[in-house]
Amino acid sequence: MSKVIVFLAPGLEECEALVPADLLRRAGVEVTLAAIGGDKLVTGSHHMTITADLLAEEADLSGYDALFLPGGLPGTTNLGESELVKKAVLSFHGEGKIISAICAAPSIFGGLGLLQGKNATSHPSFEDKLTGAHVTGHLVDVDGNITTGRGLGAAIPFGLKLVEQLVSREKAEQIATAIAYPYEF
Repeated sequence: MSKVIVFLAPGLEECEALVPADLLRRAGVEVTLAAIGGDKLVTGSHHMTITADLLAEEADLSGYDALFLPGGLPGTTNLGESELVKKAVLSFHGEGKIISAICAAPSIFGGLGLLQGKNATSHPSFEDKLTGAHVTGHLVDVDGNITTGRGLGAAIPFGLKLVEQLVSREKAEQIATAIAYPYEF
């Protein structure tokens, strides 16, 4: 079974975190919600509080196949300022594991120099922070081990693309059908 760690930071976009996490769990992927900032209760940009599974510093990152960064403000800023998150992104990328981010959060990959020559997408207001990337404007882009999503409106196709990558296309199609989502594969 694949394992994904989702880093939650205060000020995150709640739906961008929870929709892909939900879809991954429906697919049988083990998803861990890991809070940065020292509190398992993480309040998002729309004042909804999510209870994380653990604090990020408690996670044994070596056991995960992928990581995921939700967007939102100031959540993305908080993720980008976290040394633990930056080290995890660089480590996963270096090991060829999937690194994924949606909305504003792909800017973290750009800031770390990981998007050079890659196709990537983000919220339009953060496209200038995708340093070195070929910015596509697509809902979802996969280039090598990097998966990026455009924004909240892309949360479902982004989550289904992660299911496709970590489980199978067939499982992503099954889930899309089950939730009555007209996903194009």
